Amino acid sequence: MIKTTLIPLAAAIGMIWATGAQATQTVKWAHVYEPSEAYHHWAEWGAEQIGERTNGRYKVDIFPASTLGKEVEINQGLVLGTVDIIYTGQSFAAQTYGPLALSDAPFVFRDYTHWQAYTQSDLFQEFGEGYTKASGGNVILGDCYYGQRHVTSNKPIIEPADMQGLKIRVPNAPIYSLFPKAVGARPTPLAFSEVYLALQQGVVDAQENPLPTIRAKKFYEVQDYIDLTGHVTGSNLIVAGGPFFNRLPDEDKTIFREVLGEVAQKVSADVREQELASIDWFKAQGVKVLDVDRDAFRELTLPSLNGDEATWTQEEFDRLQALK
Repeated sequence: MIKTTLIPLAAAIGMIWATGAQATQTVKWAHVYEPSEAYHHWAEWGAEQIGERTNGRYKVDIFPASTLGKEVEINQGLVLGTVDIIYTGQSFAAQTYGPLALSDAPFVFRDYTHWQAYTQSDLFQEFGEGYTKASGGNVILGDCYYGQRHVTSNKPIIEPADMQGLKIRVPNAPIYSLFPKAVGARPTPLAFSEVYLALQQGVVDAQENPLPTIRAKKFYEVQDYIDLTGHVTGSNLIVAGGPFFNRLPDEDKTIFREVLGEVAQKVSADVREQELASIDWFKAQGVKVLDVDRDAFRELTLPSLNGDEATWTQEEFDRLQALK
């Protein structure tokens, strides 16, 4: 008689792992931007690259347009482990580690080259290390250009007096209220997904975002003017959650760092190109694009940057200004 030996299921699974077979791990990457935007396009490219470079050990699923939550919620998801990677604004991350908000402060960057120097600086590296400690292990893997933020409105804005009493939507982070308050406007925090309807219904009078975002979110459909204040040179971090990233083997950490660093570079180059081409596009749609007295806005705003609301030190501010 032939004796049959039954192998328990757990033991059988162990034997499969022992022979080197591995299940593919699914990674969730969430963000609030539209599928048409560079942020989503290059995230998809990054997902493909991670799959290829890890020989299929990871499958990265991208969730755009707030499908896994608004910005505050996806930041919380990093810690909870419900989301693994996100794009997030500097000032949302700064709610965990304050100095990161410095790069979102109005008028701190001279131009795009100055911003690039910051992303490659020791100062940015130190901020990243501070954020990792403060967040319990989240890791910054890239910084993506978002563009200069400009005001859109239904009345022309040329000088600070034109913004007096203006009810303007801002992201739900204190740093974004510095500029409106300095020029006498009324900052009104609203989730990104609610802005179009709020403008359409007159809940707010204005909003501020970079030109590619104004185009992608179609804010020009419900606003008559784009006022080129250029008050913030914005960027968004690529952040991996500690519960996900810190359990990766070192080899895979290196791959994620390399790919997501490349994603940040590609997003930045793409957004910059779109930004430069956008003014002519808006004019062709009949939108009134106005040059403003930017120096007047800057003079009113700068005195407030290192006041009581600052979440960075004067020394950090001075180091940023000194970058070439």
